[in-house]
Amino acid sequence: MTAFLRLNNLDAVPETLRGAFVAIGNFDGLHRGHQTVLSTLKARAAAAGRPAVLLTFEPHPRDVFAPAPFMFRLTDGDAKARLAEALGLDAIVILPFDRDFSQIEAEDFVARFLVSALGVTGVIVGADFHFGRQRRGTPTFLKAAGAAQGFAVETLDLMDEGEEVISSSRIRAALSEGAVSAANRLLGYHWFFDGCVVKGDQRGRELGYPTANTMTHANFQLAQGVYAVRARLGSRLLDGVAAFGKPMFNNQRPPFETHLFDFDEDIYGQTITVALIAHIRGQEVFSGLDELIAAMDRDSRKARDALAAARPLSPLDARLGFVAG
Repeated sequence: MTAFLRLNNLDAVPETLRGAFVAIGNFDGLHRGHQTVLSTLKARAAAAGRPAVLLTFEPHPRDVFAPAPFMFRLTDGDAKARLAEALGLDAIVILPFDRDFSQIEAEDFVARFLVSALGVTGVIVGADFHFGRQRRGTPTFLKAAGAAQGFAVETLDLMDEGEEVISSSRIRAALSEGAVSAANRLLGYHWFFDGCVVKGDQRGRELGYPTANTMTHANFQLAQGVYAVRARLGSRLLDGVAAFGKPMFNNQRPPFETHLFDFDEDIYGQTITVALIAHIRGQEVFSGLDELIAAMDRDSRKARDALAAARPLSPLDARLGFVAG
């Protein structure tokens, strides 16, 4: 089995990836709807003896055209690469997206990236996929281009759950409401994000609850409240309880504050990956420190119970390793 590859451009494609079957899209979240596309990709690639490659874009095109980045992103490029590898793909290509890139004609996109760089055998896209200047590259356009250039094109409908399709926007909305279980179910795994541990004001340590604080982006729209979490620090998995919300002590922007159980090490400057296991409660206001500490004690007990009961939501979730079966 060849090692998983991550390419940040298509200037020098390894020969092992030429002739691949390729799925193209933004794939924010790589949720269960996206996963149906990628399982088809893997099946087609395996049947033809070809590699399976995910082709995506960073940053998200909507952020490029906005006055300032505004999207609550579910997965950045690093997270998408981690998920693509866990899904058993051979490679991910993350093309830098900017205004100049958006002006590439659909015909040029096909010729430069799909034919010349990758020499694709087949392409799979979702029914809502568009590409190229003025979004002229529709699935219908792509099928015609494939017929002319000698590669297969398959268009897949989005997966339904309930009365709505499974979509990144639906998952963002669930997370912004604190509906972690619903968001994780739609994702097919426990949502996670990375952060660099920064020094806080040490108030948590004074209360008996030291925290690993990671700063959040202005567009981090997770509901304020308390969560049961599992964090990866290097090769270690650590259980904890985390708070996100309006800070009590006048921070400019709320950090995500994770108290790691039975842990007392200096990890400032290190990157941790935090997976949301369960929502414990919403944001509350307390009359004093005693009431706050009592609430933190209750939150910790509930978080330990939620973590002990957690089970993988899918084989992908098990491979990510935050939750054991």
